[in-house]
Amino acid sequence: MNSKAITYIKSILLPVVIGGVVGFIISPFMNYSSLVQPFLAPPSYLFPIVWTILYILMGVSYGILETNNQVDDEINSIYYLQLFVNALWSIFFFVFDWQLFSFLWILLLDVLVVIMISRFYSKNKIAGLLQIPYLLWILFASYLNLAIYLLNR
Repeated sequence: MNSKAITYIKSILLPVVIGGVVGFIISPFMNYSSLVQPFLAPPSYLFPIVWTILYILMGVSYGILETNNQVDDEINSIYYLQLFVNALWSIFFFVFDWQLFSFLWILLLDVLVVIMISRFYSKNKIAGLLQIPYLLWILFASYLNLAIYLLNR
């Protein structure tokens, strides 16, 4: 297997594995279906499908930068920081049931992802554009988080 393929595999596996570990941690606490749902709330089975696709896109995007020697300290910092913030959001929301705090936390994630897209795009347009679905999804998740908090206080 060539080095580019190995780089892509590693780049894809990292976010997918992090998402899987977080999913395992939060699974006993998943109460999404028992919450009062806001308008446009998707069914719970859709979340792992969407997140898997988004994690794969994250890995492909990072892999593009990595294989083109476009990764630097700033790219690494923003990429890994947003992965960390992303992982903690689910734990805050589901395990600790901190819905208001989770909303504030996801706003931080929104900002980090915008910065990440900007940095990725400045290095490689495709790497940046591949993150647009992620941004759209977390903006939608921000709406869901706030609405769930307001409807279930």
